[in-house]
Amino acid sequence: MSGMNSDALIWMLLPVFVAAGSSLLSFFVMQARLDVAVSREREVIAQLRAQLSSQKEVMDERVAKTEEETSRRCFDNFLADFRVEERHYTKESKSLFVSKKAMVLQERLFFRNIPLSNWVEHEMTLEEGGDMSKLAQATSIFMPKGLMGGGGAKEPTPMPKLLRG
Repeated sequence: MSGMNSDALIWMLLPVFVAAGSSLLSFFVMQARLDVAVSREREVIAQLRAQLSSQKEVMDERVAKTEEETSRRCFDNFLADFRVEERHYTKESKSLFVSKKAMVLQERLFFRNIPLSNWVEHEMTLEEGGDMSKLAQATSIFMPKGLMGGGGAKEPTPMPKLLRG
């Protein structure tokens, strides 16, 4: 009878063992699927973070370039409000035997309509056949020599807006 009891016990416990084994097998399969899904989500998140960081770098560069351009434009607009007013005339002085011609150049610096300096006056002796405009440019104190154009170039460079009278 003990043989029969053990056979009956085996037949009664066999479905329990099969159910336990099936549940363990389905648990491991579902765990593997979950791991795959989690790794895919992490991959997507990593890609999105990479895109976000590259977009952030691009935006930072754009903001820096825009700030630089805005600053440069503001400075250019500020400098454009400066101008030089100049006037020149010739003066002749006669002594006993010699007649001298001189050019008098007067300049002053303006910011918009506000004079920033008094008239600065230069007197230069004119030689026969001398060019008054070249002499005026050569002696100007408000117009730097490098900005006046020419300088060995084929075409004279245009006068900057800052220097126009």
